[in-house]
Amino acid sequence: MEDKSQRILIIDDDTQIRRFLRVALTSHGYHVKDAKTGREGLEAVAMYSPNLVVLDLGLPDLDGLDVVHQLREWSNVPIIILSVKEQESDKITALDLGANDYLTKPFGMGELLARIRAAMRHTIGVEEQPILYFEDLIIDLLHHRVILNAHEIKLTLTEYEIVKNLAINAGKVMTHSCLLRTVWGPSYEKEVQYLRVYIGQIRRKLELDPSRPRHIITEPGVGYRLL
Repeated sequence: MEDKSQRILIIDDDTQIRRFLRVALTSHGYHVKDAKTGREGLEAVAMYSPNLVVLDLGLPDLDGLDVVHQLREWSNVPIIILSVKEQESDKITALDLGANDYLTKPFGMGELLARIRAAMRHTIGVEEQPILYFEDLIIDLLHHRVILNAHEIKLTLTEYEIVKNLAINAGKVMTHSCLLRTVWGPSYEKEVQYLRVYIGQIRRKLELDPSRPRHIITEPGVGYRLL
């Protein structure tokens, strides 16, 4: 059973999806409200103060991307995007605008619940913690140290910056362009292969089996997340 104090807002114009999510999430202990338009959703966030928003990009009034943009002007509430496969560019834009995660329709309830737990766990106050723990992996932001299985791992400055940005956004998908812009600067936003090379180097240092990573997970065509 999930934490019954957690409130989730669903913004989706599909009546069946809203009903399905309401029943499923309520059965796992969440308090659930829903809205069928972007404007209703924005008002509900202000009135209801949810702990998480599940947002469909295809809304009848506002573009889902506009909803993300407007929310991020005044709220840090975790946002999980629901998208269809053909909307990959919108999905990436939504993540760059500040959404935390996405699921492609159709999706499994187990996967959605896992994404909800991750978004809630890692979003609240994670940037304020000087030491972050990921099972056998420890990121010490105060002393710029990375420790794996009690052994300090030597990373280059660039490798550390990538790991640090993934760590303080743990559980959140960071797009290629966001990582490239943050670590190298705006002129590198298109250099995806450059980033892949560095991720490969980091995995060889931090993953027990780099071919089957447990911590730095690839989101194909979109970016990476750290778990």
